[in-house]
Amino acid sequence: MRIDILSLFPQMFDGPLHTSMIGNAVNDQKIDIGVTDFRDYTTDKHNHVDDYPYGGGAGMLLQPQPIFDALANVQTKHPEKGRVILLDPAGYQFNQSVAEDFAKEDHLTFICGHYEGYDERIRSLVTDEVSLGDYVLTGGELGAMVMIDATVRLIPGVLGNAESAPGDSFSSGLLEYPQYTRPADFRGMKVPDILLSGDHGKIDDWRLEQALKRTYERRPDMLTGLDLSGKARQMLADIKADADEA
Repeated sequence: MRIDILSLFPQMFDGPLHTSMIGNAVNDQKIDIGVTDFRDYTTDKHNHVDDYPYGGGAGMLLQPQPIFDALANVQTKHPEKGRVILLDPAGYQFNQSVAEDFAKEDHLTFICGHYEGYDERIRSLVTDEVSLGDYVLTGGELGAMVMIDATVRLIPGVLGNAESAPGDSFSSGLLEYPQYTRPADFRGMKVPDILLSGDHGKIDDWRLEQALKRTYERRPDMLTGLDLSGKARQMLADIKADADEA
C-alpha cells in the first residue's frame, strides 16, 4: 500500500510513522509512506497558503491552489489515485469498518487541514470526507495518524499474529473479552478456572459470553442491529436477565 499525506507540518509524522508496527511495516516494504508539505507548492510570493473568507467571518481558509498542485504532483508519481481523504469535522465518522475498507486500497492520500477550514473547491478533489469524532483538533495531522495506524494494522502480514486483528474490539462488533497472562494468581487476583482447563470449546463460549457482557454493560449501543448467532442471543438474554435481577 502507498500512503501519501499532505500537511503543513510534515515533521509531526517523523516519529509516529517510523516506530513500532508502522515503522516495521515500512521497513518490511508492506507500506510506502510519503509526506508532502503543500506550502512548497504555493505560488504566493509570501508563501501564504491561507486567506480571508469571501463574505467575511472569523478565521482563515486554506486556499485551493497549493493543495490542487501538491495532489497533482503526488498523483503524477503514483497514478493509482485510490482514495483521497479529507480530514474534516463535517465528514462521516471514522470507525473500524472504515479502517477495514481503507485497508483494501492500494493507495490512500490524506489531506490535513488547518486554520478555520477549507476553500470549498478543495472538496472536488476528494473521495472521502472523514472525521475522527465529534470534537475539533488544531489540524488534521493527529486524525490522519490515528486512521493510518488503525488501517495499516489490518494489512496482511503487518501484525505478527494473523489472528490478532479479527479478535480486536469492534472487529467482531463486540468489545473484546477479558484476557489474562501469567501468573495465574497475582496478589490474590486469580485467572478464571475455565481459561486453565484446556477445554477450548468451553473457553470459546466463555469468551463470547464475556464479550457480550462487557459490550452490554459498557456500550449497549453496539448491540443494536448486530447479527448474533442463536447461542449468542441466548447468552445475551441471560446477561440481561441477570442484570435486571441485580
